[in-house]
Amino acid sequence: MKQCNKTNWRIPSLILLMLCCCITASAQRFTAKGVVVDSNGEPVIGAAVALKGNETVGVITDLDGNFSMTVDQNAVLVVSFIGMETVEVPASQSAMRIVLNDDTLMLEETIVVGYGQQKKASVVGAITQTTGAVLERAAGVSSIGAALTGNLPGVVTTQSTGMPGEEDPKITIRGSSSWNSSDPLVLVDGIERPMSSVDISSVESISVLKDASATAVYGVKGANGVILVTTKRGQEGKARIDVGFNATMKNPSKLPNKLDSYDALMARNVAIEHELGLMGQDSWEYIRPQSFIENYRNQTTVEQMERYPNVDWQDALFNKFAMSYNANVNVSGGTKFVKYFASADYLNEGDLFKVYPNNRGYEAGYGYDRINVRSNLDFSITPTTTLRVNLAGSSSKRTAPTMNSTNDIWQIQQQWAGAYGIAPDVFLPVYSDGAWGTYPNASNVTNSAENLSVGGRYETTTNRINTDFTLEQDLKFITPGLSLRGLISWDNQFVEANRGVSDMYNNPQRKWIDPVTGVEYLESAFDSYHHFDYKQPIKWSTSGGSVNNWSTLRNLYYQGQINYARTFAEKHDVTAMGLFSRQENATGSMIPLYREDWAFRATYSWNGRYFVEYNGAYNGSEKFADVNRFAFFNSGALGWMISEEPFMKWFRDKRIIEMLKVRASYGEIGDDNIQQRWLYMSQWAYGGATAMDLNQQDSIYEWYRESAIGNPDVKWETVTKLNLGIDYSMFKGLIAGSLEFFQDNRRDILINGNSRSVPSYYGGTPPTVNLGKVQTNGYELELRVNKQFANSLRLWGNFNMTHAENVILQKDDQALRPDYQKEAGYSIGQYRSHIDAGFTQTWDEVYGTPKYDTNDAHKLPGDYYIVDFNGDGVVDSKDSAPYGYTGTPQNTYNATIGFEFKGFSAFAQFYGVTNVTRDVPLTSFGNKLNTVYDMGTWWSVANPNADVVVPAWGRTPGYYAGQSTQYLFDGSFVRLKNLEIAYTANGGWIKKIGLDSMKIFVNGNNLWLWTRMPDDREANLSGFGGGGGAYPTVRRFNLGVKLTL
Repeated sequence: MKQCNKTNWRIPSLILLMLCCCITASAQRFTAKGVVVDSNGEPVIGAAVALKGNETVGVITDLDGNFSMTVDQNAVLVVSFIGMETVEVPASQSAMRIVLNDDTLMLEETIVVGYGQQKKASVVGAITQTTGAVLERAAGVSSIGAALTGNLPGVVTTQSTGMPGEEDPKITIRGSSSWNSSDPLVLVDGIERPMSSVDISSVESISVLKDASATAVYGVKGANGVILVTTKRGQEGKARIDVGFNATMKNPSKLPNKLDSYDALMARNVAIEHELGLMGQDSWEYIRPQSFIENYRNQTTVEQMERYPNVDWQDALFNKFAMSYNANVNVSGGTKFVKYFASADYLNEGDLFKVYPNNRGYEAGYGYDRINVRSNLDFSITPTTTLRVNLAGSSSKRTAPTMNSTNDIWQIQQQWAGAYGIAPDVFLPVYSDGAWGTYPNASNVTNSAENLSVGGRYETTTNRINTDFTLEQDLKFITPGLSLRGLISWDNQFVEANRGVSDMYNNPQRKWIDPVTGVEYLESAFDSYHHFDYKQPIKWSTSGGSVNNWSTLRNLYYQGQINYARTFAEKHDVTAMGLFSRQENATGSMIPLYREDWAFRATYSWNGRYFVEYNGAYNGSEKFADVNRFAFFNSGALGWMISEEPFMKWFRDKRIIEMLKVRASYGEIGDDNIQQRWLYMSQWAYGGATAMDLNQQDSIYEWYRESAIGNPDVKWETVTKLNLGIDYSMFKGLIAGSLEFFQDNRRDILINGNSRSVPSYYGGTPPTVNLGKVQTNGYELELRVNKQFANSLRLWGNFNMTHAENVILQKDDQALRPDYQKEAGYSIGQYRSHIDAGFTQTWDEVYGTPKYDTNDAHKLPGDYYIVDFNGDGVVDSKDSAPYGYTGTPQNTYNATIGFEFKGFSAFAQFYGVTNVTRDVPLTSFGNKLNTVYDMGTWWSVANPNADVVVPAWGRTPGYYAGQSTQYLFDGSFVRLKNLEIAYTANGGWIKKIGLDSMKIFVNGNNLWLWTRMPDDREANLSGFGGGGGAYPTVRRFNLGVKLTL
């Protein structure tokens, strides 16, 4: 009995003990909840939250970045996401907010390469990549090319105009190595398309392929580098809506400084007095007394202002500011069956020009409106079959004066000539009686305000539709890692031009008042028919528009691709890709261009340590005869991840050196980038006749002649590319970057018959030949800095520098020319000029100068000493010699620094170039008008070390104006390219109003500039002379908001 009672007592005691243990254990476990966000406060979707010490226990963050998991009291959570630094945080019973920062080592872990993707660690080619988020930081900039400026080493952009809708810069990758073309191949989602067909908000990433290993699979089109634009795609989950809006205020960045009327007239007297001894007493009539000059100051009446104009033409032509607006909305999400991304983007670019009332019933000026729409759909038809459909369209309307339709650059430049060349005292833009200002004593002085305001209004509408269908089939049932991909694409572009108001030949009333006599000159004093007072007629006509045939485009592209990727024994990674593609492309009514390419790539890596890659392409071109039509070009690359070697383990463990990789590539690529087709065939022309008798009467028979001679031996240009690179990351991700050395050797460069050194009496256009060689050398530096502090402060910086220099080794130069007159031995586009050797200070020095072949008697002390370069005793055209650099900078520099702290962020981007020359011939006193440019101090006996010579008034010294180095400027500059201050809010009241996050930002573009240039342009308009100027480059101030729902 006692034994039984004892047993019965022990059972409840055991139950009580177990219950207490359970209660205690329950008290030591809790549910940890929180949100994972990036450094901008955006939720991180799909981040892994695991239990330290047991990574098999964990959860994935949802579409709002939230997570919830049950953990022990002292648990530590490990939070990770691809491309971001992994963090460890103690679990907390209160709501947790975990911030993941970009990992400078793992950032861009997946790199977009030719026809595929690769892990960053395995890439052995020269490839750099940026994201759409980086491009969006370019304040108010709508051009992807302009937004790229400075963000990628090796990519050089040069912009020549700020005209609405025309701001896309010229892009070169690692400089030029051919005079035929240096434009890179641009692919949008794998199809050759202009970057302007995509808005920045739809860009996921941009990769730039630079060496032979990276570009070889694109064959001949990749010889100048490749830019891959990848658009965004949907992810599985609930719909995410991003809405953005920007309002941008812009004004001219920098224009040439000109003296006002008073100072210009004072300067004019100085110039006339300087040459009185040479030009004689006739020059006295141009001297203006001080009492006359005073009339240009302190004017109080309309009569004074009209008789003695003092016009600031920059202020008269341009508004203080113009507005541009950009709005976009993106929707993305999906299910297991379909993932979607859809976007719409609207852009309106305002005009800087002031438009004066013309009383003709229309408003002239510039403008640009564009809308882009896109839908990217991914259908998982079966577990192994995916159909991707990309539908994109864009419609733009560009407004400009009627004269722009002529494509006459000189005529177009007259619209802004006032800012560059019109004197401040010659006339008013428009007088009080409505007459436009004119100057009857010179034929080439135009009124820019009139040209723009009564120049008509034409619209050019461009509509583009792009359609892609891609089918991807996993063939793992045949062998693991095997897949097939097929793509077909149709692109159509339709351009309608010349719709609007034609008003080019409807002259208005024009007037000029002689400031000396006060006599008023009217161009049309009375009606020529009735002889009544002149009344301006309204004779403009409307145009319904016409098809711009040579801008209308149709493109058909199809491609088949087989891929293989497999890992053996956990150490051997093997990939292979084979591809066939064909393109049919035509512009207007031309016979379509056909291109067919076969390409392959094979890679191997062992244990993530040693890498080998081999690429090749078999290309054909219609430009060459059968014997040279097809060619095979290939490349290879090697890589060594030194940091994965056993002897580097201590450095890895201490995170002193986390990643160190060296790589090298070498290969050759062909190029046929020359405008002419069928170079191997002769061309025949019909027309013309021969003079047959003493009276020079033409024969009744017309010629049928060989106008251009074909060359059956013409073949591919070939460029061999060598690249050596080092990638590194050190000190716990504090610094990371790369160093690249490259050399391109291009041979057999095609020289067009019109550029041959063949005498004109040859009779026809000489054949195109392979007679050129160019070598390009350079290097790239990139450094990224990232420091995260415990108080949520993050400091970061990106720095890069590129140097690229080319030299022509061979060209079809005339054999008997002196070396300095040949193009061989100098860079492509090398500037040439008569060289000056300082000022001549005295008459003795003037008498000691070489003789000019023209106007030698017009020399004066204070003129430049022009060097007789060839030493023949005469300064003539043969003395023009290489000077300065080319119009493409050899060196580019970029520095971007920023911080992030508890939702606040800011950054500043500085961009600069050196070793570049630009010609801007701004000649004072042209046409004996008082246009005087402020180029620095003038020479005088009292100021022998001045900046420039005294401008000529009446004399015309040989090789003076525009033919010496005075107008060749050092084009170097440093600019504050972008500056931004932003705040990102999420949670709290943001959630209560139905938003996931909101970012408000203020930023600016081209806010500050240092340069020796007289204006802010990186290149002359359309290659035309710089003196005529261009639509001003703009400075932008932008206010924007981005909402995520």
